[in-house]
Amino acid sequence: MEKLKLHTPDLTAQNIDKLAQLFPNCVTEATGEDGKLTRSIDFDQLRQELSGSIVEGPQERYYLDWPGKREAILTANAPIAKTLRPCREESVDFDTTKNLFIEGDNLDALKLLQETYLGKVKLIYIDPPYNTGNDFIYNDSFTAEKDQYDLLTGVVDDLGNRLVPNTSSNGRFHSDWLSMVYPRLKLARNLLRDDGLIFVSIDDAEVANIRKILDEIFGEQCMIAELVWKNKYNAGALTKGFSSVHEYILCYAKSGISNLTVPLGEDEIAQYKGTDSKLATRGGFVTQPLATSSKDPRPNLRYPITIDGREIWPEKQWIWSRERVEAAIANDEVVVNETNGKVSVRVKQYLKDENGQMREMKPLSILIGPYNQQGTKDIAKIFGEENIFSFPKPVDLLRYIVSLTVNDRKESDPIILDFFAGSGTMGQAVMEQNALDAGTRRYILVQLPETTPSDSVAAKAGYKDIPALTKERIRRAGKMAKEQNPMFSGDTGFRVLRIDSSNMRDVYYAPDAVAQATLLGQVDNIKPDRTPEDLLFQVLVDEGVDLALPIAEETIAGKKVFFVDGNALAACFDDGISDELVKEIAKRKPLKAVFRDANYGSDSVKINVDQIFRLLSPETEVKSI
Repeated sequence: MEKLKLHTPDLTAQNIDKLAQLFPNCVTEATGEDGKLTRSIDFDQLRQELSGSIVEGPQERYYLDWPGKREAILTANAPIAKTLRPCREESVDFDTTKNLFIEGDNLDALKLLQETYLGKVKLIYIDPPYNTGNDFIYNDSFTAEKDQYDLLTGVVDDLGNRLVPNTSSNGRFHSDWLSMVYPRLKLARNLLRDDGLIFVSIDDAEVANIRKILDEIFGEQCMIAELVWKNKYNAGALTKGFSSVHEYILCYAKSGISNLTVPLGEDEIAQYKGTDSKLATRGGFVTQPLATSSKDPRPNLRYPITIDGREIWPEKQWIWSRERVEAAIANDEVVVNETNGKVSVRVKQYLKDENGQMREMKPLSILIGPYNQQGTKDIAKIFGEENIFSFPKPVDLLRYIVSLTVNDRKESDPIILDFFAGSGTMGQAVMEQNALDAGTRRYILVQLPETTPSDSVAAKAGYKDIPALTKERIRRAGKMAKEQNPMFSGDTGFRVLRIDSSNMRDVYYAPDAVAQATLLGQVDNIKPDRTPEDLLFQVLVDEGVDLALPIAEETIAGKKVFFVDGNALAACFDDGISDELVKEIAKRKPLKAVFRDANYGSDSVKINVDQIFRLLSPETEVKSI
């Protein structure tokens, strides 16, 4: 019976596998730090494979580099032995919701989500720390030796992770910020669907650097736009030089991108002033030239058309094929004007299509509002206090991004991820947009348990850390969405999961390291404070099962058995597993079945498990922890 590994994927090993398929001659063996042979890459040979000339030494090339970049890449690829523990009491509609709130370091969260949501996220939006010198950033252990790291002054969360202010006097001011954001973006790309998009809010301090990072991770060709967002009415009177009233939102695609459109605004609708017999069904119209001066001549688009017995040729060529133009003429959608002997041929463009759907437009690269003040009002509407969270993004801004990129209501449960969740604006935006258009979008929010300052409004209101405030906001926002839209019956709940150390004792990962004298004390490889539901979620993470699937509990042969999404997975971690229990579970024919290795009632039961499933449910994959 196969044992679950219970740690995140080793991305370095996976990358070596991919390179081995492309360049098998570049894969070699080398002696590792433990003295054992391990598979590795011959980088000199790989450089030669990727070069059109003989490679003799380091070559100059165009790329972004900084002290700590190699450590950042290593950190992104390194596996971790952590887990997600469910928190039912802090959740809303735990058993039915498809939304997730993950509390913990987002680097760990992104690693824990790799197998489950690989290539499944439609939209990622993040609003990372802007590196102003005053905000806090994640200080990962690779930025300093462990002894030095332990001595750093800063805020420590419940797991011992430190947050330190990245002041401008720091000699690695930009490098530390880049080392923080790089591995997170690298992991985030893995989660995006092929048609997925990522939006990153940023200001002038790091926009140039993060654009180069995104170019490197996603590819310059996948850059969609650098949106300029006018987020302030005006700047303060003490501003020197230009008044800064904007930020940026960078947009990149995973690979392919569908046609982006947004509804017409009031000003655009007002331009459709033309009227004809189709006004009642298709609205007004504007006209556009039917001829084009394209520099790409196409003989099949140069032909005469006949209107009212008059033959007309284009100066260059028509924009449509002959068949399409003739159909437009027959439908009275072509307008001919003559001024000073010059003939102009134009085609009507109606406000609505033939099915009555409103025309849409390409989104603009400049966004005028909503302003920062609106974000402050949004959170004040929730809490009755404007200063409970600093600089929250406006809900309407994120709703615009959501509606722009995840607007196909035929799509089932598209996933939206925000791993710098802050006050939870994205969660509110998703629920409000679903309430407006009956969508089924679902969100995953991740927030570090950063402690709120003792003298802050949030702390005085009882919110000891940012996640406590975030969870309360999306609780209230969900209720508000239903109150404001009585016909809306969509998902306004969320399942809270907290990042913690593995449920397994060290002996599970390194049995050779256990001294013989303490061996009897290590028979139980599960930490004593962990519940069966904790074990279940570690199995879901390890097996890549959706963490928001419904979970049912049943009592079979006197033991608690979990069934995930019907028969997607069955798991029992109680003591005294019997043949009777195993047979009853096998009769359900689950796709996967998991048991606790030390909890079989006898050695014979453990031996019989595989035989029972081969007989009753041969398609079931049986594993143990």
